Amino acid sequence: MSPPKLQLPSPWLEFLSAVDHALSSKVEVHCIGGFVLTLAYGARRTTGDVDYLTVAPSDAAAEIERLAGRQSKLAKTHKIFFHRAVGVTDLPENYDGRLVDLELGFDNLSLRVLEIYDLALSKLSRNSPKDREDVKFLAWSHNLSFAVLHERYANEMKPWIANDDRHELTLNVVWREYFAQ
Repeated sequence: MSPPKLQLPSPWLEFLSAVDHALSSKVEVHCIGGFVLTLAYGARRTTGDVDYLTVAPSDAAAEIERLAGRQSKLAKTHKIFFHRAVGVTDLPENYDGRLVDLELGFDNLSLRVLEIYDLALSKLSRNSPKDREDVKFLAWSHNLSFAVLHERYANEMKPWIANDDRHELTLNVVWREYFAQ
């Protein structure tokens, strides 16, 4: 399931356009978190950063941080920044094969976001009240299938994730009620 065509609101359009123009070459950023939830999947909550997992080519990560990281001139101008998500989340094993391209029309900057079920599962380990609200939003607004979510967890996370008993309880007791099917 892919996100709808993205119409970037202000100040996101100005910020990402400025990043695109400042980049010295083509860069692909793999995004997670609130940015993906709000701008790609339509959640109505605020976020002030673009959390990302990886940058390709990998040596472009330093340029992204220099141009658009928390302390950058662009961040201070637009009050938005890129933030490398380190150790924040667990993801399904094959998430990178399901990343979704956002069609932004930029020359150098390409953003790829987590597919919707992978985004939901990225909330499992932390499972904060905000994470549960995010999963509830995704499940209801996009008519997600609990069976698909649970199957992906069982096949791509459970074999290696710590606290798998706790995660099974979270999925089957708490999250299951968020899904119509």
